[in-house]
Amino acid sequence: MAFPLPRGITPPEISFLAEMEMVTILPRQRLEGLELLGGPVKPLIPPRRASLPLWLALLLKRQRRANILPPSWLHPESLSFILDIETQYEEYKDTFSPPPPLPGQPLLHDRGEPAVATPRYTPDGEKYYPAPPFLPQNVARDHVPPQELQTLPFHWLEVGNMLLDAASDDLVDPDQTRRLLKELREVRMAKIRSGVDALDAAAMGGGGVALTGVGAIELGEGRRFISGVVDGLRRIGASREQARREELAEEMANGGYDATQDDDDEMEF
Repeated sequence: MAFPLPRGITPPEISFLAEMEMVTILPRQRLEGLELLGGPVKPLIPPRRASLPLWLALLLKRQRRANILPPSWLHPESLSFILDIETQYEEYKDTFSPPPPLPGQPLLHDRGEPAVATPRYTPDGEKYYPAPPFLPQNVARDHVPPQELQTLPFHWLEVGNMLLDAASDDLVDPDQTRRLLKELREVRMAKIRSGVDALDAAAMGGGGVALTGVGAIELGEGRRFISGVVDGLRRIGASREQARREELAEEMANGGYDATQDDDDEMEF
């Protein structure tokens, strides 16, 4: 019996992983610390801010024990600016807006030397590079430098929808935020579907498909489409190559182009 689910991670599983993203809350009452698998949580003391996993922050929000502070990218002004980058900037006409910088990288407005991510080390001394959801891409900040370019985190769509569903009263203009998220989703999915030329080149071995800046749920939803198109183009290319080889073999069996040309030259002589 075949496994009923498609290959790769499914959207519900991606949303489950997005719940591990760290967000900022403002507790409304004192709560004792917790020992979680991801590490200990310090006691919550109002009005002191704290960073918690998204799943725990949503639980406290539903219990009316805390308010969630939205990240800077979830404000309508930031989403409008990112939408302008996706639709109006010639540099990103066929690509996606840049992702947030990794730890140790300079701000995205700095276009100097190539940036290199700073590694971290485990208690055993092993080197590793943190990746979402273990990066502070969704925590609230008091001050955002004006020269810093607003970016979408890896789990932008999942975090945005969860906060709109459970903590819309904590967001700035939730109706406009929901509309901008929908427009961004449509624009970016259209870019994924329009890259047929790049998929054709990838299928013929001419390179890969550039997906820098694409979010987790977008990759999960577009995986079937992209892999299906690439497999179809690869089969078409293989059939064309097989037909060309059969035609070449038939010409060689009939004497080929050179033999026919020699016979014509002798008749003219």
